[in-house]
Amino acid sequence: MYRRRLVHAADKPLGDCFRTLRAVTPWYRERWPWLLILGPAAVLVAGAITTWIAFASADGLVAEDYYKQGLGINRLLAREDTGRRLGVSADLEIEQGAVTVKMAGAAPEALFVHLAHATRAGHDVRLRLTPLADGRYAAELPPMPAGRWRAVIEDPRGTWRIVKEAR
Repeated sequence: MYRRRLVHAADKPLGDCFRTLRAVTPWYRERWPWLLILGPAAVLVAGAITTWIAFASADGLVAEDYYKQGLGINRLLAREDTGRRLGVSADLEIEQGAVTVKMAGAAPEALFVHLAHATRAGHDVRLRLTPLADGRYAAELPPMPAGRWRAVIEDPRGTWRIVKEAR
């Protein structure tokens, strides 16, 4: 049977046989296998980059003692309520190299200001502000990166606190 096919193919003119044949190229020279391989290869590269980022950077937003902090949140909220009830308010100004606070409703002997960076706990700063002659409180400020800051203003005794956003 195989020989008959050869015979029949030989009966056809040579030009017809070559019209139906095309040059066979290896698979790696074709476009479609590479397009099919490109998707999984991109996923592998993205997964490797994500894994590297996860291990190279620390989780600054996760506290080690989150359970204790969760239990103590009511005390912090009570201190904020105490500040509101006493009529204590503050205007916070962060300038290059200095932080100043103008108080209303209270005049403690000093103030503590905790500046917490929104995403990087390593940049957090706790300052002790001393009173100036005009009723404001001030302290020198180390160089800080730009971004959103959460400022917590407290009295030295820890009876009240004020939370502000700073940029």
